Amino acid sequence: MALGLHLRVIAIADHDSTDGVAEAEESARGTPLEVVPAVEINVDYGRLELHILGYYLDPTSAELQAALAQLRAGRQDRARQMVERLAHLGMPLSWERVAAIAGEGTAIGRPHVAQALLERGYVGSIQEAFTSYIGHGGPAYVERFKLSPEEAISLVRRARGVPVLAHPLMLMDVVPQLVRQGLVGIEVYYTGYADEERALLLGVAEKYGLLVTGGSDFHGADVLPDSQLGGVDVPWTVVKNLKTCHRRLFPSA
Repeated sequence: MALGLHLRVIAIADHDSTDGVAEAEESARGTPLEVVPAVEINVDYGRLELHILGYYLDPTSAELQAALAQLRAGRQDRARQMVERLAHLGMPLSWERVAAIAGEGTAIGRPHVAQALLERGYVGSIQEAFTSYIGHGGPAYVERFKLSPEEAISLVRRARGVPVLAHPLMLMDVVPQLVRQGLVGIEVYYTGYADEERALLLGVAEKYGLLVTGGSDFHGADVLPDSQLGGVDVPWTVVKNLKTCHRRLFPSA
């Protein structure tokens, strides 16, 4: 898909998993496409859920993989409990189908439960599944094992990666604290962000001396239909600055 869209760089940043990185790198070998090894880690900050991206990290880091495995196990246990709660609510789902939607090697999470709900006709959209049942405060919501932002940022940096706050528009209040904890960048170019919103985020990045990044947040058309691969115009300088930042942080990488 990326080659068909004439993309020059793509970051593989799955939630709590780097299992797709090696396959993507192998598939892109010999093509003009550069694959950036990355990850997206879900964390909690009070009642907020944040996503910490890690770019150009080392997927072979044993510490990183142990932590991601623990997060995935927590996700799977949480998803099973949600399926049980949905059954009690009169909306039985097949666990095998939820796992099949996630696919082999993928961390099973709420989007896959939501897709199963949609397939069975219990909801009319993915958004309705979250809003009515499996989102915060919903009757089938289950808390998960989680890292703090500081733990995730530190984990990324120890894996020689660049930690960035994903889709930060509604999270401006937490940026100063995250910067003190080692955050290096924020995502400015993002699906749905208007010019004035990007300008606001650019100002925040300048204020705190943060790296600027961007991406489409493409999860597949069935999960986030508004987020299209290559759908966000990310300036080439973003890639250059990200590489420069990585070399500065980890000169021997």
